[in-house]
Amino acid sequence: MSRSDAIVVGAGHNGLIAAILLAKAGWSVTVLEREDEPGGAVRTQEVTLPGFKHDLYATNLNLFMGSRFFAEHADELASHGFAVAGAAKPFGSLFPDGFLGVSTDPAETLGAIPPEDARAWQELGAWFGKTLPAMLAVLGSPLPSMAAARALWRERRVVRQEWIELARLVLQSPREFAEDHFTHPQVQALVCAWGMHLDFSPDIPGGAVFPLLETFASAQNGIALGRGGARTMIDALTGMLRAAGGELRTNAEVTKVSGKHVELADGTRLDAARAVIANVTPPVLFDKLVAQDAVPAEFRRKLARYRFAPGTLMLHLALSELPRWSAGEHVREWCYVHLGPYLEDMSLAYTRAVSGQLPERPTLVIGQPTAIDPSRAPDGKHILWVQVRMVPADATEDYADHVIDIISEYAPGLRDQIEGRFVMTPRDLERGNPNLVGGDQLSGSHHPAQNFLLRPVPGWSRYRTPIDNLYMCGAGTWPGAGVGGGSGYMLGTALAKSRRRILRSSTRM
Repeated sequence: MSRSDAIVVGAGHNGLIAAILLAKAGWSVTVLEREDEPGGAVRTQEVTLPGFKHDLYATNLNLFMGSRFFAEHADELASHGFAVAGAAKPFGSLFPDGFLGVSTDPAETLGAIPPEDARAWQELGAWFGKTLPAMLAVLGSPLPSMAAARALWRERRVVRQEWIELARLVLQSPREFAEDHFTHPQVQALVCAWGMHLDFSPDIPGGAVFPLLETFASAQNGIALGRGGARTMIDALTGMLRAAGGELRTNAEVTKVSGKHVELADGTRLDAARAVIANVTPPVLFDKLVAQDAVPAEFRRKLARYRFAPGTLMLHLALSELPRWSAGEHVREWCYVHLGPYLEDMSLAYTRAVSGQLPERPTLVIGQPTAIDPSRAPDGKHILWVQVRMVPADATEDYADHVIDIISEYAPGLRDQIEGRFVMTPRDLERGNPNLVGGDQLSGSHHPAQNFLLRPVPGWSRYRTPIDNLYMCGAGTWPGAGVGGGSGYMLGTALAKSRRRILRSSTRM
């Protein structure tokens, strides 16, 4: 039996960040990971052919680069090998009759936007810049909290001027938001495609915020990819944890969790003097790891309503060259290529998926990472990272053939360029990471009834649980999915501060 101040279950990036902050505050910390390497849904492997490095799940590190953790620890992360490759042409959308791409060069973007929407694009971009600090004040604070209130108070001038439009934005569907500002169907689709990265089809209320944030943040800053693979971030976090005195154990599957100890599959018991932090999707934590009689009935009733988003199928391709896009060779320069193509297609794909049917035209997020970072493939070779949104949980590997057929309509000859492929069905995603229930890469829907101060369930949005000393973090908690580390940072910071308060009071006694 061993004992630590804190035990962290799950070595995803949120768990690692919380552990680092506690270790730096003087806590003894042990992180347990069931897989043979840390990372959770941030994992890079050669799954097709030797030398082709594929990000199995997440690949975009923009949220991490904009996080408070990165701002405070950038130099230390770099000293542990963290490095990024930036895409100045972050994203665009393919259509049957062409391509519309967004660049960090405003003139280049405006030259591509249809003339009838160019002015609206500029005006919305300016409004985004004006209101972004107020939005980040909410996204970067526990909810509810005095920290959020103070942050909004600092931005009170903008909030007072724009509160009606901000409130309207929070309530709008992606379609309503896009049609409010733009008239051309391609520009509307360009913006709304970001909603499909979460679980917001064009007509889901409350889905407008993320498309706004991703569209204009990417237009300003580009997209950051981990050099050599997203794993560079996990390797750096692991290095920081060990340098701070924390311990990481892999191949350590946890089978039981309480607020005082955890048990492993091999029967080992580890005690926690101060906290157990579960970087685990809430229903998985309380249905599989916590003793049933330890959970209050009211909390269990609320948790039974927890909803998951539709599934995702991941397709990884090793290619002899980048696709020969019929819209033009210039499309090869973009990091993300969305293939919806229009709002109606996205809406129908989502409806079919939630109804348990395979969409005829799923929304595809096609990453071209080797256009940005050639180190991910042998000289002259390339990879594609394809996220298929949305599909039902029982989608099979055969569906990947249909996806390749769709891409081939826009890139003739693609099949002849494929040297290797690796498919992860929704069930494969869940087997690889139990947090991704049914292949939901978000670890739970982000619809309004399960977001903000309602995430994961009403009354429990600040990382605590009904069990003393047991805490939650990860995508199932606020601020939700994405490689940003927000929940791990906020929980780790809060626990470290509580420890310092105890030390100060004991000194005065």
